[in-house]
Amino acid sequence: MNREVIIACDFQDQEKVLTFLDRFTEEKPFVKIGMEVFYGNGPAIVREIKARGHKIFLDLKLHDIPNTVYKSMRKLAELDVDMVNVHAAGSIEMMRAARRALDEKVSRALLLAVTQLTSTSEEVMQRELWIDHSMADTVRHYALNAKEAGCDGVVCSPLEAGLVAKACGSDFVTVTPGIRFANDEKGDQKRVTTPAMAHDLGSSFIVVGRSITGADDPVEAYRRAAREFAEGVQ
Repeated sequence: MNREVIIACDFQDQEKVLTFLDRFTEEKPFVKIGMEVFYGNGPAIVREIKARGHKIFLDLKLHDIPNTVYKSMRKLAELDVDMVNVHAAGSIEMMRAARRALDEKVSRALLLAVTQLTSTSEEVMQRELWIDHSMADTVRHYALNAKEAGCDGVVCSPLEAGLVAKACGSDFVTVTPGIRFANDEKGDQKRVTTPAMAHDLGSSFIVVGRSITGADDPVEAYRRAAREFAEGVQ
């Protein structure tokens, strides 16, 4: 599988997203559209970006009763995106409902399950979420549940990409946010790495936000991230 950089386009409105993407005249980068953009602009922004030739990771993290997730995923499948996700904490039954919805719509989107957010530390997970296991064991268990449910992969920290591959197989996709260049601030992320480290840890895809979108030259920052991730050097 080719390693790809996904740009998190977490802007507040459609104009900012499209203006940002207009800067890429030679590449058509993979784009993550999250809640901020989708809830502010609706399906129209997804259709517009697809029409421009970009692949899309629609990052809405569905987490509800199985029937609601099933019906919601059937609607999202109509947008012809390349990745969608649910929360693994919603149960195997819920993830199976999402899988069934995509299959019935003959969607080619990869179905991912979010294990633990990269903003969550092990301390917070145990103290506030009452998960009495290590981060590594929790992510591994959630990944195995996701595989059993028919998901194509998981969203996890790059720090857990290797253990997921070992548990679920090398063809099980790991999409890893929490990526920063070595000299960048961590922001609200806790479990972070550089693109080069993500390469060494075995990530299938990396999601990069502010290190690219906040750069003086986003196109060059994207190329740098792609180069470091592909080659494992920084």
